[in-house]
Amino acid sequence: MSQLTHVWVFSDNVERYAELMAGARQWGQQVCAIVQGNEQAARVKPYGPDSIVVLDEHSSLQRIENYAETLAALIQPTASGLLLMAATKRCKALGARLSIQLDAAMVNDATAVSVEDNTLFAEHRMYGGLASGKEKLNSPLAIITLAPGILEGAPVNPAHDCPVQSAVWVAPQHDIVCQERRARTLSSVDLSKAKRVVGIGRGLVAQDDLAMVYELANVLGAEVGCSRPIAEGENWMERERYIGVSGVLLKSDLYLTLGISGQIQHMVGGNGAKVIVAVNKDKNAPIFNYADYGLVGDIYKVVPALIAQLR
Repeated sequence: MSQLTHVWVFSDNVERYAELMAGARQWGQQVCAIVQGNEQAARVKPYGPDSIVVLDEHSSLQRIENYAETLAALIQPTASGLLLMAATKRCKALGARLSIQLDAAMVNDATAVSVEDNTLFAEHRMYGGLASGKEKLNSPLAIITLAPGILEGAPVNPAHDCPVQSAVWVAPQHDIVCQERRARTLSSVDLSKAKRVVGIGRGLVAQDDLAMVYELANVLGAEVGCSRPIAEGENWMERERYIGVSGVLLKSDLYLTLGISGQIQHMVGGNGAKVIVAVNKDKNAPIFNYADYGLVGDIYKVVPALIAQLR
């Protein structure tokens, strides 16, 4: 497989650099990591970039999108290669601005990237996960946001060293101004790295019943995830625990689903598990078409029985 000459890597979430750097090293000859602050530079350096550019925060209330002009000035002299970013809301907004400024083709939520005969291709899900499309990016410079959980993280080499320089701040033509920041509780879970996951769906009647699901997960040594309605409809669980086409993609050894119907939008996220075990009282539920093991039963009877047996 051929490689691009230049790949730049950027993320507003420092935890994503390990995966992004793994892809960048695979697809590019020269990899430059763009980070926010010297602390991030120290964390990213062991992943093996050839160089690091530090974006010093111009203001404590600075928005990621306001770095578009600064990044454009940094990348413009080369004007070819790939800008690889995490598929977060802020990186997508930043990428959209840069796509216009640099006349660069852009693909969001890529599930696979390849370089064939010096031409860049990116695959992404279409029609709510029912199909996958492969796009050819014809512009000299391309922008791709990579979906989480696609690649294993780059190996860490604490001894790796590379040049570190500061970027010259270029003020945006139109500021997005943050007037205030309010802290919110974030989940520390990363389901894309979990080895065992218990997923809950609409089969759960009340939020208080999550206690038995967490108890089962504790016995299994598993993390807890959910289908979209539980996270975004009922708001019973954090958004970070939503498994599906626009949520987390699992790569776990085990995925135990409880009361999840198994619609394609959810299974796009869950089908990457090595073993899928499904419990659903509807014998015709689509989930049984994906499951390696299935049990037709009421989760309110099955879960307590599983907890008792596993203990």
